[in-house]
Amino acid sequence: MNSQTRFPKIFSCEFFPPHDAEGMDKLRRTRAELLCLRPEFFSVTYGAGGSTRERTLATVMEIQEEAQVPAAPHLTCIGSSRDSIRAILHRYQEQGIRHIVALRGDLPSGMRVAGEFRHANELVAFIRAETGDYFHIEIAAYPEFHPQAVSAGDDLERFRLKVEAGADGAITQYFYNFDAYCRFIDSCERLAIAIPIVPGIMPITNFTQLARFSDACGAEIPRWIRSRLESFGEDMASLREFGLDVVTDLCRRLLEQGAPGLHFYTMNRAAPTLAIWQRLGLPVVG
Repeated sequence: MNSQTRFPKIFSCEFFPPHDAEGMDKLRRTRAELLCLRPEFFSVTYGAGGSTRERTLATVMEIQEEAQVPAAPHLTCIGSSRDSIRAILHRYQEQGIRHIVALRGDLPSGMRVAGEFRHANELVAFIRAETGDYFHIEIAAYPEFHPQAVSAGDDLERFRLKVEAGADGAITQYFYNFDAYCRFIDSCERLAIAIPIVPGIMPITNFTQLARFSDACGAEIPRWIRSRLESFGEDMASLREFGLDVVTDLCRRLLEQGAPGLHFYTMNRAAPTLAIWQRLGLPVVG
């Protein structure tokens, strides 16, 4: 991973937009607890076809108004028009938001029309055409390749197109196979792809939930990890302790080998991320 060592380490956290006032209060507490990590940004997900658009906007605006950690909204293009994306971009500019995670996204259930964009590289190119260098654009990367990709080679080519369209950096899908990330970085290096590719980190706290997420997004749970998690049954304390060991070891190896930071998929909870951070011995403020 020599190509990644030249980039400064960036740590960030991801949230999803809450469904109700109670969820928003919980997220406020989570954000407050994570401030001690001094993350580079808080990203906020965007539902399929813009299904969480208003909740995403509200969450992003609240984070941005606090001005303690910059907001980085996700923006998906499938099912969207150029006019609708343009309006969102202008709204973000008006609020002083400078960081966007540009994604293709998925069609909502029942929707058959993809809209005016088919791939994420088209969205990245559109953002650049509309706003120049105003936004720092992150894209998605798949060390184990996208579940809908024809092949690993095709997926890598899609990634290259996004980079060439104007991406500044990338955040990976979560993974538990260290070698998969290393091989992906080596493949990017051979293509002269020169952007930071930050590993996405998913703490392990609930096996049923993790298995469902992984089946949907194509992230592999290595057999030895899956078997151990299954063996704990209802013993959640042991499961979480084992999960903490596994993910902390993965993060330590990634950082030692030159990964340019970590991006935590928090699921709107602070404790798992804080526990990993503490075990890694990373600095805490306050």
